[in-house]
Formats: sequence, C-alpha cells, structure tokens
Amino acid sequence: MTSDASTIAAVAVLSDELRRRMYAFIRRAGHPVTRDEAAASVGISRKLAAFHLDKLVAAGLLNARYANLTGVRKAGRSPKVYEPADVDVQVSIPQREHGLLADILLDAVLRQTPRTDARAAALEAAVEHGRRLGHAERARTRGRLGAERALTIADQVLERHGFEPVRPTPTSLRLENCPFQPYAAKATDLICAINHAFLTGFLDGLGARTVQASLVPRPGACCVELAAPGFAGEK
Repeated sequence: MTSDASTIAAVAVLSDELRRRMYAFIRRAGHPVTRDEAAASVGISRKLAAFHLDKLVAAGLLNARYANLTGVRKAGRSPKVYEPADVDVQVSIPQREHGLLADILLDAVLRQTPRTDARAAALEAAVEHGRRLGHAERARTRGRLGAERALTIADQVLERHGFEPVRPTPTSLRLENCPFQPYAAKATDLICAINHAFLTGFLDGLGARTVQASLVPRPGACCVELAAPGFAGEK
C-alpha cells in the first residue's frame, strides 16, 4: 500500500468514534492493552472491541501480538494485546511538505559557521536535498534524458511531494501548489529561494541538462516552473 493510500485508510478507520477513542486510550496507556481493557475504556463488549481493534491493526495504526502480561502460566494461548504502531498520520489538502522544509532548515543550522550567511546555508542545504532526490530517481531510470522525458519523470516525482504539477506543453511543467505553505506566505522571498534551490538540485541530480527551474511567481501557486530553455511561461 502506498503512503497516500495508507493515510487514507487510517483516516477512514479513525472516522469511527469508538475506534478513535480506543486508539487514543491505547496510545496513552504506556503498556500493551488487552481486548478487555480496550473494551472497558469505551464501554462496549469484548467481541465488538475485537472487531474495532482488528480494523485499527489492518490500517497499520496498532500492532497486535500474544503475550502473558501477568507472569502467571495458564493453560491455552496467551491473550492478544495491542500497542500503538510507530506511525504519524497527518492529512492536508493540498499536500504540505513541512517535514522536508524542516530537514532543509535543520541541515542549514548544522552546517552554519560564523563565516556562513544563514540564507546561503539554507539554499545550499536545499540544493543538496533536491540533488539526493534526483540521484535516487536517476538510479531507477535508464537511457538518455531529453527535455520531455525529464519533465515526465519530474511530473511523477513532484506529484508525490505535493507540488500538483500540470503540463501545459511537452517542454514545460507548472507547479500549482506550494507544499511549503503557510510558511511561504510569512517569508516569501526566503521560501521561494529555498524551493527554487531544491528543484534546481533535483534537476541536477536527475541529470536533466535540458531543463531549467525558473522563478515565475503566480498568485496561489508555486513560484517555480520547470521548462526547457527558451520556453516562456505566462506571466
């Protein structure tokens, strides 16, 4: 299951109030929780609790195992217990990439020296993050990359990162969503520069020599456009 599909499945499961309350109880418990404990936490039968708990396990929100928590040996199988899985479910429409921005800024802080300007460190970190993403995609891609093929790959990759790309022509790619909002609204020049550096690094890592990332600010959209040299986007 893809990360997007997993998130949708988790949200759908948590739309049920009983499951949401049981999940919250198990997260707060600090120890493996039995079906009886989960049932008691929301005031339902053990059988109904088992049904809802299995839904939470199937969605990847809980882990289940059999364990004897009392230490007393009894005949038969140990009871089933539930623990929260190591997941962080966040939903945003349109998609945001605050984790990516945080990673870039953290790297910038770690690399900064008394002689390094903070903005320059952030842009350098953004280029490196983008280049790593491009390198990873290039490793899965065989053959020569002309402008159209490079933009097709960029379209697919940037869709996964919430940029909402559209293809007005075979040699251009517009990005309809800024995944770094609302921070872009608070520090437009800096975030646009980071975004531009990230996408420039991505194209470099991808080896897309026939495509450039350009700053083309448009209201309500990403400030960067990818295109073959000579393409003039709408202003």
